[in-house]
Amino acid sequence: MKRSSFLDQVREVIRTNHFSYSTEKTYISWIYRFIIFHNKRHPEDMGGQEIADFLTHLAVKRYVSASTQNQALNALVFLYQKVLKIPLDAFDFRQARIGKRLPVVLSREEIQKVLSNLHGEFQLMASLLYGSGLRLSECLNLRVKDLDFDLNEILVRGGKGDNDRRTVLPCRLIPQLKRQIEKARFRLEENLLVNGFAGTSMPEALERKYPNAPKELAWQYIFPSRKPAIDPRSGKLKQHCRHESYLQKAVKKAIRESHILNNASCHTFRHSFATHLLEDGYDIRTVQELLGHKDVRTTMIYTHVLSRNKFNVQSPLDTWML
Repeated sequence: MKRSSFLDQVREVIRTNHFSYSTEKTYISWIYRFIIFHNKRHPEDMGGQEIADFLTHLAVKRYVSASTQNQALNALVFLYQKVLKIPLDAFDFRQARIGKRLPVVLSREEIQKVLSNLHGEFQLMASLLYGSGLRLSECLNLRVKDLDFDLNEILVRGGKGDNDRRTVLPCRLIPQLKRQIEKARFRLEENLLVNGFAGTSMPEALERKYPNAPKELAWQYIFPSRKPAIDPRSGKLKQHCRHESYLQKAVKKAIRESHILNNASCHTFRHSFATHLLEDGYDIRTVQELLGHKDVRTTMIYTHVLSRNKFNVQSPLDTWML
């Protein structure tokens, strides 16, 4: 994608609103595709009808899902409302209806099989996803200071919706996590010898408030990337966390090796965490808090995938006298 002054203006507004870098990339991509679809017309010369035409094209010609279509809509609404300051009163902002889907949940035995087919850092990360109910991005962005070994808690900062929460830290992972912290310490000491190294990546506001923090151990990632890289926003050489694909590929391979036919992924560990807690009799409000759900109705979906037959129903086929 070519750099343009207009898209740079959009980036500036996105960063002013403190959106994550992943959201920035997603919004820029959809806005770029919207402009290309309309033969490079400037968005100021377009409006609600052009947005509707683009969303229809995505659904009818590109066969995108409802959630993907809504993602494109959110990007374009942000463009007109926040960047261009153009009202779209005549445009119907109804989002595409997303059908209800039951989450994929693995049994405890299947979780054990998958974890046994992972090793080292991969196994530790996947164990945190299942043992603490973390999202993949939350696990990758954990910093040394986020682990409380005294209370056996993990402080998840800037989770979905930019909310903080606390969740359980599995006791059996503490020795591995302490070794992982030592690896992070060693990585930091190596990086400090690199010319131009600016420390670990941090939100700009925090970096301005705590200028020395990027080079302190407490702020280092538990799972740092193999080597520092140029930060796309600041242009400085910084230490980043592991990329999502690092664990995703390993988990997919472990699932295949475990001969599990479900369409499972890293997020399946989080689904399984919630379901197994409910099976163990924990209150749904507690599970809601550990997961960081705003609405308990989101957590209620896991009551529909409990392993026991909640209806206590016998199929009529099984009652036949064959």
